[in-house]
Amino acid sequence: MWRNHQAGLARLRTLLEMIKVQHSVFALPFAIVAALRAADGCPPLATLGWIVLAMVAARSAAMAFNRLVDRRYDAENPRTAGRHLPRGIVSPAWAAGFTLASVVLFAVACWRLNRTAFLLSPIALVIVLGYSFTKRFTWTSHFVLGLGLALGPIGAWVGVTGRVLDPFPLLLGLSVLLWTAGFDLIYACQDAEFDRRTGLHSFPARFGVPPALALSSLLHVGMVASLAAAGRIAGEGPFFWAGVAIVAVLLVIEHRLVHPDDLSKAEVAFFQVNAAVGFVVLAAVALEVALK
Repeated sequence: MWRNHQAGLARLRTLLEMIKVQHSVFALPFAIVAALRAADGCPPLATLGWIVLAMVAARSAAMAFNRLVDRRYDAENPRTAGRHLPRGIVSPAWAAGFTLASVVLFAVACWRLNRTAFLLSPIALVIVLGYSFTKRFTWTSHFVLGLGLALGPIGAWVGVTGRVLDPFPLLLGLSVLLWTAGFDLIYACQDAEFDRRTGLHSFPARFGVPPALALSSLLHVGMVASLAAAGRIAGEGPFFWAGVAIVAVLLVIEHRLVHPDDLSKAEVAFFQVNAAVGFVVLAAVALEVALK
């Protein structure tokens, strides 16, 4: 029995490695920011806990599902052939079971938050799971991914207030959408040739790497502008504006790491720089809340 327990934990660790659960940090800080502002301070710890669980569960479901439906393409792509499903480290059945369990956890978390969050949860699932199919037919998939992550702060606001259409979470969500689409364009440049060869759709495959990097820069300018607009509506103070400035510097660094003729640092730009962006915004808002 103990051996079965150990084997189950080992399989769970492998599944979490497969979906890179540590990269939940991309959108999670923005969700917590929305929760802080929705509560005009720190929300009840139970509410915050259900929001975090909903965020992690939704992302886990999306990543596991993506790995599952893309396993054939991942096996053919030299950059992704070493992933868990192509190598047989994780079976499709385990990935499907993990996806289903994550969906259930997400639904439960939304139900525990409030009725509105629960009723909207199927729409969120359609978007975050449906993204995995978009590269089959449209180069706008980067924006669908952005929309999926943008639901994080909007959903957190709904989880605290039960309201959907308030301007602050919508602007914060827009900033996440533009930011995510921008960094996904950089990441997708690595696979432009593979996508063309296999009939997959992406902006870099359709229009080329230099236009993709140029569009990414424009989207990140829009991200900073949307973040600033959200801060203005919320009446944020100097710590927030310092955070916006740091985010702008981080995005400049991200774009200086990549060049159309040299994408060797694309993954550094994608994973390391972008992980810092969300935490900078969260730290800035947390300071504003603490010193209010």
